[in-house]
Amino acid sequence: MNDVTPAVTSAVTPAASALAPHSGSRIAVRSSRTLGWQGFGAELVNVSAGLHRMPAFRHHRVGVHVGAPVTARCLCDAHPHTRIQAHGDADVIPAGLEGQWNDDAACTIFSVWFADEFARRTVEQLSLKPADAQLRPRFQMRDARFQHLAWALRAELEADDASDPLYAESLCTAMVVRLVGGMPAPDNRRRTLAPRTAARVIEFIDAHLDQRLTLTELAAQAQLSVPHFKALFRETLGVPVHQYVVQRRVERARTMLLHGRLSASQIALDTGFAHQSHMAHWMGRLLGVTPRELRGVASDPASDPASDPASDLATTWETREAGR
Repeated sequence: MNDVTPAVTSAVTPAASALAPHSGSRIAVRSSRTLGWQGFGAELVNVSAGLHRMPAFRHHRVGVHVGAPVTARCLCDAHPHTRIQAHGDADVIPAGLEGQWNDDAACTIFSVWFADEFARRTVEQLSLKPADAQLRPRFQMRDARFQHLAWALRAELEADDASDPLYAESLCTAMVVRLVGGMPAPDNRRRTLAPRTAARVIEFIDAHLDQRLTLTELAAQAQLSVPHFKALFRETLGVPVHQYVVQRRVERARTMLLHGRLSASQIALDTGFAHQSHMAHWMGRLLGVTPRELRGVASDPASDPASDPASDLATTWETREAGR
């Protein structure tokens, strides 16, 4: 499923005969198509005033309203609904629903989609009763925690240099957990990764830094569900999974720039960055130096690479993130 969800203001499931002709327009101004996200996606869409028809999709959709309120007149389950959509209001549309809506003014929608397999895999890993572990249609949902996740994903979509796809996957996994109303049930299981398990996960990350890492394969190394693995990893390492992976990539790239003979573009690829500017972005953010400046340290006979200001990445990361 590589298609990206159209914008959604409300879901409807009317009879086919009740569907009026489509008259509105939607223009995607941002899309995740080129970001390497798999099993989920997002786009920012400008939606014109007018009547819109939404066909049934095979994936689940969430449309989050952005900006000034608009009045939406909808047809849902053959019943008319009129409501005011405000900034952050979200509609959750499970796979298979279709419908129509009419907005009285132009608006912007942040639309997120999840493949059914992605959502089902996440749901299966939660300690929930089967009747509770379902994505249900919800309209004009106002949930502060879900909004926080949605805005973080939107920032990732709009960033000039996006983070590792692992970060977007973490956000979307958390969104699905929030939508089904479940968090891993508290029990007497361990609260951190066992030392051998942590070592195995870290070794796997280090051995595959040049590849696209996913939460599913990392959790498999620990023989845990993705939600449980994310929580235990953070408690064990002190940082979220995606942050640790980016940190390790920057550390390896720094070492290769200081001591290697490869080009900066090749080092970027060998350490898992999308391209050279992606690597430079994260080096600047976490180390405060550019690849060119690190090359200068390496080429200066009087310099000691181990003593440069960026040598303690963990401290640099903590200092910079604390000031954000």
